[in-house]
Amino acid sequence: MTIYGILVAAGRGERFGGPKHLIEVGGKSMWERARDALLHGGVDELVIIGDVPGGIEGGVRRRDSVAAGLDVVPGDASFVLVHDAARPLATPDLVRRVIDRLLSGGVDAVVPVIPVRDTLKRVGDGWVLGTVDRSDISVAQTPQGFKAATLRAAHAASDDDATDDAALVERFGGSIAAVEGEAENVKITFPGDVALAEALLR
Repeated sequence: MTIYGILVAAGRGERFGGPKHLIEVGGKSMWERARDALLHGGVDELVIIGDVPGGIEGGVRRRDSVAAGLDVVPGDASFVLVHDAARPLATPDLVRRVIDRLLSGGVDAVVPVIPVRDTLKRVGDGWVLGTVDRSDISVAQTPQGFKAATLRAAHAASDDDATDDAALVERFGGSIAAVEGEAENVKITFPGDVALAEALLR
């Protein structure tokens, strides 16, 4: 069974100060690290979105870039993983964990998560309004795995934006399983995050 992957390396990096997928972490660009994790973790065929060798043009929004990737994935594909180049420290083990849960059946999607470690506060107008119960709150990561048909249908069902594809599947009513993520699988959002990633690699 062929496992397809979509690697999103087309972001504008507005909070970072510019495109970040070409930034090197540990001597290798972020998009190459993310690509290698997918391929070494069990993805057979990979579509890369972005201005990189072999990449295709992305869209205005992240979900538009993923949709462009879905257009390239064969229509009869069963499963697809979606990963962000902004998470260059994801390991092949994490990729395999997502794939294994997806292939075990009974779900439309699989999301790696880690527990929230900090106390969460609701804040408004400079005042703390309350404390959020974090017992059932986790941080979502990528790569995320999907039944390809469900992901296509979720994209077609709504044009509203979403921060990840699992949110689109949620709105569509799909079932989503959680697997253990990796604390080191940080998202590079601000320039200082690169130093953190370098330190984690060391």
